[in-house]
Parts: sequence; C-alpha cells; structure tokens
Amino acid sequence: MGDQKTNHIKNYVLDSYALLCYLKDEHGAEIVKELLYEAKDGTVNLYLSWINLGETYYIIQREKGKELAAAAVDLIMAWPVRLSEPSAKQVLAAGDIKAKYPISYADAFAVSLARELNAYLVSGDPEFDVLPEEVIKIKPLPRKKETH
Repeated sequence: MGDQKTNHIKNYVLDSYALLCYLKDEHGAEIVKELLYEAKDGTVNLYLSWINLGETYYIIQREKGKELAAAAVDLIMAWPVRLSEPSAKQVLAAGDIKAKYPISYADAFAVSLARELNAYLVSGDPEFDVLPEEVIKIKPLPRKKETH
C-alpha cells in the first residue's frame, strides 16, 4: 500500500509574523525556511495575501527604512509563494472574522485566505489564540520573548 499523503499536497498561508521571523532570522525561521524548500520542490503550496505583504512592508519600513522594506518585498516576490490578491469574497470573509474576533484587519485576511484554501496558517502571533480550532488551523512558530 502506498502512502496516501503523497497524493495530497498541503496548503500553507504565511502571515507577516512568519515573513518577519524568517527575514530577521528569529527563532522559528528554520520552520519557514523548510516550508520554502518544500514549496520549491512542489511538495507543499505556500500562499500569501497581498494585504499581509503590505503589512510586512510597512513594519520593515518603520523599523529599517523604505529602501530595506522595498528590498524585502523584492526578496519575498522571488520566493516560491503564490501571492493572492483579495477577492470580494475574501474581503467580506475578512470583515466577518474581524467583526467576530479581536484580531487585526490584516490578520483577518490571512485567516480568510487560509480558510478558503483549507490551509494551515503559519504564525506565532498570539492574536490568533482567540480563534477556535474550527475557525483556523495553525502551524505554530515559536513566540517572541517579551523584553521588559
């Protein structure tokens, strides 16, 4: 008997937490790196909403300037990731999620895309803790340590 999992390619959605984790080489970057290798090999599908790419861009721009933010976007665009332009359906689904749960609007887009694709959301963002398992499947990344 063959392994039935080989017939089904898993879908993953990256959020800004995952992108920044990898770009900053933080704890958990190796998980994102492995997913990028698997996507390049065609064993998984990786997706990213344009909204979350924009979120990553502004975060890097605030921290490091526009030039590095633009370079990060260029790098991400070269990754084996399928960029998803939000459809009207996704916009309304994100609105539904944002109305029900205390998460950011950008995070709501990551959730709506993952739900539409029956994908795992790759993140370590504690904002997603409020979402029940039946709403979203998370592939967790390590949490950032808080500094006081």
